[in-house]
Amino acid sequence: MEITHDPREFVRGLQQILISDTKRLGFLFGAGTSMAIKNGASKDSIIPGVKEMTRKIIGGITEQKYKNALVLIEKELKELKVDFYIEYILSLITQKEHSVGSEKLCGLDKNEFSDLRKKIENEMVKLVSVHKKRSSFACNLLHCDFAQWIVQASRKSPIEIFTTNYDYLFEIGLEYHSVPYYDGFVGGFEPFFSSPSVEDLRFLPQFTKLWKLHGSLGWNVDEKRNRIIRRFQDDSTIIVFPSLLKYDNSKKQPYVSFIDRLANFIREDDGVLFVCGYSFTDQHINDVLLNALRKTGTSHVVALYFDELKEDSSIVKLGKLQPKMSIYGKTNAVIGGRFGCWKLKNEPAQDDSILMSLYFQEDAIEADQQWTGKGLFKLPDFASFVQFLGYLNYENFISKSE
Repeated sequence: MEITHDPREFVRGLQQILISDTKRLGFLFGAGTSMAIKNGASKDSIIPGVKEMTRKIIGGITEQKYKNALVLIEKELKELKVDFYIEYILSLITQKEHSVGSEKLCGLDKNEFSDLRKKIENEMVKLVSVHKKRSSFACNLLHCDFAQWIVQASRKSPIEIFTTNYDYLFEIGLEYHSVPYYDGFVGGFEPFFSSPSVEDLRFLPQFTKLWKLHGSLGWNVDEKRNRIIRRFQDDSTIIVFPSLLKYDNSKKQPYVSFIDRLANFIREDDGVLFVCGYSFTDQHINDVLLNALRKTGTSHVVALYFDELKEDSSIVKLGKLQPKMSIYGKTNAVIGGRFGCWKLKNEPAQDDSILMSLYFQEDAIEADQQWTGKGLFKLPDFASFVQFLGYLNYENFISKSE
């Protein structure tokens, strides 16, 4: 017997969660939220995804000694069963740079590893620094629409945003709508990372929180004071924190604190973490989600998964393993540990069609075909999700006014 999930039933539940002023709400946003920003008529993403970014940067390395080293690094990552993605490439390069001493590894000495790392980091900065490329950039930005939802949706607990992205798009969106937010850094001239302020949220308790799990533009290492600093006035720098890095304490600290905060958010009762634009390729983050869900009584993770869900895929296995994690794909979903397709139980009434068009698009049928109830669930697309949030704000405002 085919297992099906009626999108209307589950979206009603999402509505109640998102308009509640008592639920703790968090969002884990991955590269897909930046990729959703398109480059005008070309409809290309202004920031490439991890795979495309890796292809562009690694493909642009022309010196033979570096190309040879990258071949060996790719082989090493494959043996570790880790994807050949830019974060993990930088991870191994940095490890080798710190451990090579006066010898050579992969045909490179310490200075050459440093040079290769800087080449890759400089190219990453160019690709994600989209804030420099456009005038009137913010007014058409989805991240601004998301920030507007935060402003209009009053609640007892502040929103927490966890993102693996390096760009400034969420900062731009929050600041465009004057949303007070805190990102773990304190100070004015050269703000420095403060781990105690991340661990104890009584520090600026009502501010929206923005935790950049994998690092950011504008971050740098203050070698003299052994700490991470932020330099918005010089955003040509970048720090990357992939999950397999084994840095010294100063470089490891932001990553560890943010990952711990993600785990603590889920472990605390009555929280819902929405995941969007994240491809579940970071095994460390996946483990944090699963382990935290095992230790919570009432919190839940709702993953809006953009790519096609296949029953034998690793992400579906995650959903089956942990029923407190619901995974909503475009045509299928894993809910309560059960994999099935999206299917309306009955034809929608006419007054259902306006709201339903925001989150579900029924399959087109010919005149001689029967209605199937199947279709496309739209919320895994960041643009559709943000539009849906805006509609909920409007509906909530109308209901309170009546």
